[in-house]
Amino acid sequence: MPGNPINQVSGEERRVELFGVPVDSVDMDSALSMIDAMIASGGSHKVLAVNPEKVMAAQADRSIADSLRSASLLIPDGIGVVLATRLLHGRPIRRVAGADLMPEICALAARRDYKVFLYGGRDEINKAAVAELQRRYPQLSVVGSQHGYLDDDQMPQLVQRINASGAQVLFLALGSPRQELWMEEHLPHLSVAVCQGVGGTFDVLAGAVKRAPMVFQRLHLEWFFRLLSDPRRIVRQTALPRFLWLVARTWLYQIFRRPAA
Repeated sequence: MPGNPINQVSGEERRVELFGVPVDSVDMDSALSMIDAMIASGGSHKVLAVNPEKVMAAQADRSIADSLRSASLLIPDGIGVVLATRLLHGRPIRRVAGADLMPEICALAARRDYKVFLYGGRDEINKAAVAELQRRYPQLSVVGSQHGYLDDDQMPQLVQRINASGAQVLFLALGSPRQELWMEEHLPHLSVAVCQGVGGTFDVLAGAVKRAPMVFQRLHLEWFFRLLSDPRRIVRQTALPRFLWLVARTWLYQIFRRPAA
């Protein structure tokens, strides 16, 4: 979008760090432009989402931190990450939800004739997600799909299938941190240009999981809706107050260490 300050930020200036985890100052338009350029230029690029849960997980697990740091694009998926980046770095960052980015990439792929492959989820979920994407984007070329319940010794065959399909985009729905670690191990052997970790987005596309109503989305309370829908998530959500305390402590440190005028 012309005139948007986010689209004028590039290279090293685009990326900031939250407690050792990078995040990119992008919006949907600039994220799509970057992905389009990645596909056009070739190579292998990871696109991952950053939210408070992943930031806190990376504090305890270096393999997760390393996988995030090696990504070509780290979208600010959680509103906590957006607010923390604004507060601590003063960046004009906006939330880019992975569940929104995947369909936008598919729309781009349909226009550009890029080929996509879907890996992950239960078999029926995977097939339903493919059917829904093809319903939405009739010109989309889905060149392959595979449910996520494969053994480790089946991975070489899967890698061969993905490469043989000619897919330029791989959507990976294995959940976090499994999908980040899977990319770290297997992406070097893949010929896809872009691999996006999409978490539970296949379930949403298949209609198996209801996304938060628009009022929750606009208020940035999707996390709360998911907690209400599935109280078992409370264990995972304990990362949020720990993240908020870390942000508050860092912000207060920045305030009090500033030299007096």
